[in-house]
Amino acid sequence: MYKNLAARGRSALMAACFFTPLVTHQAALAAPATPPVKAAFVYVAPITEAGWVRQHEQGRLAVEAALGDRVKTTYVQDVPEGADAERVIRDLAQQGHQIIFTPSFGYMEPTLKVAREFPQVKFESVTGYKTAANVAVANARYYEGRYLAGIAAGRLSKSHVAGYVAGFPIPEVLQGLNAFTLGMRSVDPQASVKVVWLNAWFDPPRERDAAMTLMNQGADVLAFHTGSSAVMAAAQERGKLAVAYHSDMRKVAPQAQILAVTHEWGAYYTARVKAVADGSWKPTALWGGVREGMIRVGDFGPQVPQAVQNEVLARQKDMAAGRLQPFKAGAQPVRDNQGHTVIEPGQALSDEQILNLNWLVEGVQGSLR
Repeated sequence: MYKNLAARGRSALMAACFFTPLVTHQAALAAPATPPVKAAFVYVAPITEAGWVRQHEQGRLAVEAALGDRVKTTYVQDVPEGADAERVIRDLAQQGHQIIFTPSFGYMEPTLKVAREFPQVKFESVTGYKTAANVAVANARYYEGRYLAGIAAGRLSKSHVAGYVAGFPIPEVLQGLNAFTLGMRSVDPQASVKVVWLNAWFDPPRERDAAMTLMNQGADVLAFHTGSSAVMAAAQERGKLAVAYHSDMRKVAPQAQILAVTHEWGAYYTARVKAVADGSWKPTALWGGVREGMIRVGDFGPQVPQAVQNEVLARQKDMAAGRLQPFKAGAQPVRDNQGHTVIEPGQALSDEQILNLNWLVEGVQGSLR
């Protein structure tokens, strides 16, 4: 009897040893893979070959390239700020997206409103400034690139007059306009900058009309803070020079482009999606510039002498090292275009002061309207 029991025991043990790996293997095969993070992007204008939206679309594509099947992205383009944005953001949250990027200043309030309704979803308000438990903010120091572009424009302008086509008179735009003017006047104290406000981010026909008006008023170099390449095309048509913004626009303006001020989002977007995946996401507030690799100038056009290129790139290195600050006064104070001192000699504006900037620097011909 004991012999039979022992034999049965050995048989059972052998069966267990034989079948256990198979069961384990089958269980491993049946175990569900970690689902990809669902990330959505909302764009304020159509995706074009160059411009604000193009840079963020490149950021989205960089996320896909970096994370592969660990992420599933989607986007909605040409979404106006306001009620339409709120509807689209809410719809994306309802679809189960775990992180939603909303890169436009006018998306900030709609993003915050929807975020309160979906506390489990993470939101990234790009160019916004209000955070919440599930809302992070990020922006770039575009004004750093603008200052460097101003140096190049100052070296190349023969009329000492630049034209600036601007969207809205919000702090971000004022930072860029003022920094461009300061950069230009750092190498050409006679320089002045004429500004036209469009009160729109993306309106190519009006952007073109504004550029034409400014050139008719004596501007031989142009810059802009709008969403299309219309200003570059106008400068190319008229044989003038212009600073590309957002993207390299030499395809549109092969002879007119001085350089491009670009902003790069791929690394930031990828890090934020990874943070959702590993549970480390927090409502951070990032303001990155040349030092962080979020802002760069380059892509010089053929009419820019090598000496000017070298000068601009050297100043970019100084900026990355902290030796050059656009909003720091030298031996003389910085004044606004009404004659009031806004930066005392030897002093620099704090980040808070830059973020709330509400004046036009000396040399800008225009007003806040």
